[in-house]
Amino acid sequence: VVIVSLTMSAILVFFIVPLTILFFIYLTNILLLIYQRNGEVKADPLSDVWDSARKAIASFWDIYARIWHGYELHGVENLPEGPGILVYYHGAIPIDYLYFLSRLFLWKKRLCLSVADHFVFRLPGLKLLLEVTGVMPGTREECLIALKNGHLVSISPGGVREALFSDESYQLMWGNRKGFAQVALDAKVPIIPMYTQNVREGYRMLKERRFFRRLYESTRLPFTPPYGGLPVKFRTYIGEPIPYDPNITTEELVEKSLFCFSLHKQVRKGNFLFSFQTKTAIQALISKHQTIPGSIWKALLERFDKRCK
Repeated sequence: VVIVSLTMSAILVFFIVPLTILFFIYLTNILLLIYQRNGEVKADPLSDVWDSARKAIASFWDIYARIWHGYELHGVENLPEGPGILVYYHGAIPIDYLYFLSRLFLWKKRLCLSVADHFVFRLPGLKLLLEVTGVMPGTREECLIALKNGHLVSISPGGVREALFSDESYQLMWGNRKGFAQVALDAKVPIIPMYTQNVREGYRMLKERRFFRRLYESTRLPFTPPYGGLPVKFRTYIGEPIPYDPNITTEELVEKSLFCFSLHKQVRKGNFLFSFQTKTAIQALISKHQTIPGSIWKALLERFDKRCK
């Protein structure tokens, strides 16, 4: 009885934090609905009218980030004043990205529009929250309009697949996705790499993936349950921008690198080059700041280490 009780308690602990996060997200949407109804707010969700509500939401999540993960954000100076595409590694639960959005808004009063998977928009009861926080399906046209209006636009090329099937080795699972690079070239904006240290130690997916992988590929729905929620140290690093180069064209895509002389300079053309540079930049951030394979114990101990690794 004792063994069964302890086992059940451990299971509940490992799954209750992800469920708590989901609860807070829905609670946030309810509060926004109350704010909208009481204030009779009918303005565009992206307008400044909603800034007070966005500040309240950001403050809550920033407090949560500080207490639970000792969250730190480094490299904000690498973000351009104008538009740009922010590309990041997708954890099992992108709670680190929510922390980043919150702190960016509190520090800079700046909204970063987020490209999300289509399944997110099928979730019931989150419509207003997604609109106010700038979450969008991310078609090429929508991204170009957002960049033209001066916004930062963020995307994780690995998306749900990377969230579900990457692991403590921090493997990037982008496949052949280069659409973000094409948008950056069309909009003539830089790409900025971003990565959060220990994000896989905070939340993980079940190891048995063959069945869930087949299920995901056939339905495009994330059935794999995340677990964890341990208070490991989170540090988000924003890397140096990869600038737009007017000499790079999209007429020809070269499939192999012709010459390699540094982590960030590959002699290629078109969006393949931009995509390759971005992937290499994120891998460089991971190599610099992450213990591989990731260690939960080390990530927990880093809560007591004040030095920036």
